[in-house]
Amino acid sequence: MEMKDSGSVVLTAYHPHSPARVAPVEQSFVQDIPAGRSPSSRKSLPRCRRINRMLSSESASPPAFSRSNSQVSMDSTSMEDFWCEVESIKESSQDGAEEATLLEFKPADEGELEAEWLQDVGLSTLISGAEEEDGQALLSTLTRTQAAAVQKRYNTYTQTLRKKNKHTVRDVRDIFGPSDSSPTFEAVPVSPVPSNGIQLPGQKPVWKSVSSNSCLDCGLDKGSPSITEELSYEVSFSESIAVLPKTQERPKNQRFKKEDSALPKFIVRKSRFGLTEVGDLSAEDMKKIRYLSLIELTAFYDALGVELKRNRTERVRGRENGLFGVPLTILLENDQKKVPGIKVPLIFQKLLLKLEETGLETEGILRVPGSASRVKNLHQELEAKFYEDTFDWDQVRNNDAAGLLKMFIRELPSPLFTVEYLPAFITLVEKISKIKLQLQALHLLIMLLPEANRDTAKAFLQFLKKVVANEGKNKMNLWNVSMIVAPNLFIYKGKRANQQEMQAAATTAHIVRLLIRYQDILWTVPSFLISQVRKMNEAAMNNSKRQLMFDKGVRKLLRRKTMDRERPERPEGGVTFPPYLQSDIPEGVIRVYAPLHSKVSMAIQLNSQTKAKDILARFHCENSHGSSQNVRGQIQSLHEIGGNIGQHCLDPDAYMLDVYRANPQAEWVIKPKAS
Repeated sequence: MEMKDSGSVVLTAYHPHSPARVAPVEQSFVQDIPAGRSPSSRKSLPRCRRINRMLSSESASPPAFSRSNSQVSMDSTSMEDFWCEVESIKESSQDGAEEATLLEFKPADEGELEAEWLQDVGLSTLISGAEEEDGQALLSTLTRTQAAAVQKRYNTYTQTLRKKNKHTVRDVRDIFGPSDSSPTFEAVPVSPVPSNGIQLPGQKPVWKSVSSNSCLDCGLDKGSPSITEELSYEVSFSESIAVLPKTQERPKNQRFKKEDSALPKFIVRKSRFGLTEVGDLSAEDMKKIRYLSLIELTAFYDALGVELKRNRTERVRGRENGLFGVPLTILLENDQKKVPGIKVPLIFQKLLLKLEETGLETEGILRVPGSASRVKNLHQELEAKFYEDTFDWDQVRNNDAAGLLKMFIRELPSPLFTVEYLPAFITLVEKISKIKLQLQALHLLIMLLPEANRDTAKAFLQFLKKVVANEGKNKMNLWNVSMIVAPNLFIYKGKRANQQEMQAAATTAHIVRLLIRYQDILWTVPSFLISQVRKMNEAAMNNSKRQLMFDKGVRKLLRRKTMDRERPERPEGGVTFPPYLQSDIPEGVIRVYAPLHSKVSMAIQLNSQTKAKDILARFHCENSHGSSQNVRGQIQSLHEIGGNIGQHCLDPDAYMLDVYRANPQAEWVIKPKAS
């Protein structure tokens, strides 16, 4: 939507036009200043209240847009902190502390969005017509609803090309096979698929009994009244949806309750394969997770009858050096020259560390702005001295450090949650009423983020969680923090927010609230996606094997290795055996390698109760005296490497016999977990 207003900031929330009238915003605008806040805590307080009055008067006349049926509303006074933060951002921009960076949205030609979508999910082969192994492997793993989502986009793409009389395109039946009718999205009875990626004959998922370590618990503090719900990662989200009939009207004017007790408590139980965090998989497997996450998100929205909106933006070229306004990938490349393997920019880490050390108990931290002139001077001084290690951090006041932290996020050339999917973040709240479904959509969106964005967002949300944990001293509860952070994450610079964007304020604050509250869930990779990655890798390996069998040279090599395999095995004596010799190991026995320990190899008999942590404990006991002090001080983890997975750091509670049966060709290595 094109807007003609001129000013400083605009929310990146876009809504369809409709003649429907917006429900008026409540007009209880005069409110006492909350306890714990002084009248001078925000110098722009009167201007914030004027914004609230403007909202009240404008809502009386029909606007040029409609609010979705499930669009939420909030008492204007409860959003006061949000608008004060918007004013603070506007003032800092006018003072020249931030350089304006415009993100221009390009209109998409018919069919271009579908073509981009197919490329983004790793199915460019459907556009080019080439027979690529990766595309075939991906298609072979899709669920019914996922395949329907791909088919729908491919149909639209091919129909558009035929209208434009472009080159011949493949018929959809060549890809998915003939179908008498289009798939429907009613409630689907689906048998749970274990997180190992293999459906064992007659085996049902086994859940552990509830204990302090048997589930991932995300919700309220102990003692707070709340509803407890269980989340399952075993079945794809889109397959488990029972869609509401089209005739059933969604709840109108749904209102957010800002009290923490309004949020349900979610539990994710560990299956026998444990839980997997985003950093536990190899980069190549995480790339496949992103492909599958976009397909699953699209299928999820389709099943709910919600349009998945994406922005097409003209790439903005940011600075190539410095600290602020530099793309995350370039910033990390520069930082990794100083600290190899770093995942979060050094300046961002330092600002978080400064606030964690001295600012968590500061009253109004994040809410009370620092001095605009001091922040501007500190910004310039950091640019000049940070990499020279001559910057004096003792001079930085806590509120100024918070201002620099928010400035860093706002000045990123591309938003932390990416321009492409900001509309999808907004839609998940505006169009989906149940928090459980909102959380599932949010989970998939987090899986979609580029690695640099995801790691930086994780560090930021962990910090915000610590701020909320100190509410008793800093007077910043979950809703306060969410209102302050939302404008910095969901506003980009260039134009002034109009009424449409203002009414998305509560939506964005609610999104941030979900991100903070349920972040431990969001960093966990759904097991059904890992299952599909395993199947993709198996399909790719099978394709490769068929091709290799036609290579005479390879056949000779295989014969030679077969002869080697028939030779008697050498005694162990601490010798590391090549992987192909493991074929002689009896069923249920694995050979574990620990290259950093004095005893580098050990054969271990598995039973139904053997866990990854049991194997780690055995190695620790055997090597307690022989290993170096550095090795003993490191946190070691058991890794599953090769076979149908690239690399997988196992949950200490994973039952090894189940993992072994899922991937019998894997190697098992003990080494430090990647930080």
